[in-house]
Amino acid sequence: MEVKFRIAGRNDLEDIIRLTNECFDEQTPLAYAEKIWKKYEHDPNQIYLNGYLNGEIVAHTKITIIPTIYEDMNTYAILNHVCVKPDMRRHHLGTKLLDETFRICKKCGVKTVELWSKNFRQPAHAMYQHYGFEVVDAKFFSKDV
Repeated sequence: MEVKFRIAGRNDLEDIIRLTNECFDEQTPLAYAEKIWKKYEHDPNQIYLNGYLNGEIVAHTKITIIPTIYEDMNTYAILNHVCVKPDMRRHHLGTKLLDETFRICKKCGVKTVELWSKNFRQPAHAMYQHYGFEVVDAKFFSKDV
């Protein structure tokens, strides 16, 4: 399967939201995505990566590049909404998506790539570990503002 990857643009938002809503059982409205896109569209550290097969979006992730002043941490990236269209899974598209993600991260000087994934996404966890991600001994904390 020849998937073509490219950095998303404003015109890709509807496809991204449709795919992520399907993959994560979310209900993000397109108007909300457009508002956030407009606010951050010129930030080079906010990268939306899409994979297309025959012109249809089949894979997506959001890459956030975070430069720091801390030597050990250096510049790192956080991935979120790593997803492959449900009927396209088991074709190694997730691996291809991560390959392209790491190519971009290396180009941006990233030292470490991190992601978090909800507990119920066991097949995704297996793919991440097969790719070489390690489960770290940490807890993910969240508090609404």
